[in-house]
Amino acid sequence: MCGRYASTRSPQDLTRLFQVTDWRPEEALAPSWNVAPTDAVYAVLERADRENGGDDASRQLRTVRWGLVPSWAKDVKIGARMINARVETVHEKPAFRRAFAKRRCILPADGFYEWDPVKDQTSGKVYKQPYFIHPRDGQVMALAGLYEYWRNPDVPHDDDPGAWVTTCTIITTEATDTAGRVHPRMPLALPPDHYDTWLDPRHQDTDDLRALLTQPADGQLDARPVSTAVNDVRNNGPHLLDGT
Repeated sequence: MCGRYASTRSPQDLTRLFQVTDWRPEEALAPSWNVAPTDAVYAVLERADRENGGDDASRQLRTVRWGLVPSWAKDVKIGARMINARVETVHEKPAFRRAFAKRRCILPADGFYEWDPVKDQTSGKVYKQPYFIHPRDGQVMALAGLYEYWRNPDVPHDDDPGAWVTTCTIITTEATDTAGRVHPRMPLALPPDHYDTWLDPRHQDTDDLRALLTQPADGQLDARPVSTAVNDVRNNGPHLLDGT
């Protein structure tokens, strides 16, 4: 699974890296070395500006909430249980299949965290040792994701900013490479030559889309032990990446 990651690049960097043409400065997020479920995160997506009568999709950088809430859900709290979608079944699960066909996104990350149980040699107690798993070359990870809109029934008017909540999930796959030695699952990162097809909402062929979601090649990731301070979601800052 992927339950925590780091995302510290500026929106200016992300718009350049992903050729974004539309972003809102008022949605800028602070760098985070400890992104947790239900946090606000950056998502790169393509969407038509229907409010102004446009049909052509533009590439946008948007702020969304991590933890997908299906449109039919009665409560936004369900999103905390839908932070990941398995690549093997994402196209058929009721919570994800509509978004898989029409609302795909990229979630930029520096890397992600996984935990390995370790026995303390002095006390004999078992603790969770976090590992930071990241591209060896330092490039951005373009995590394959889905996004969805949820209408808050407690807000009466559609034009109220609080009426709609945009949420997302990260697609996971079987772990390979270094990550597989820490945890059997990992987020699925897209290569640059798949960005355009993945983001284009006009591409809705399930088989073609699934063909884009291949396992990462060996030799691209490094994993290193980092501070156990990352175990607490209240902690944040570059010191979380300090080695043990």
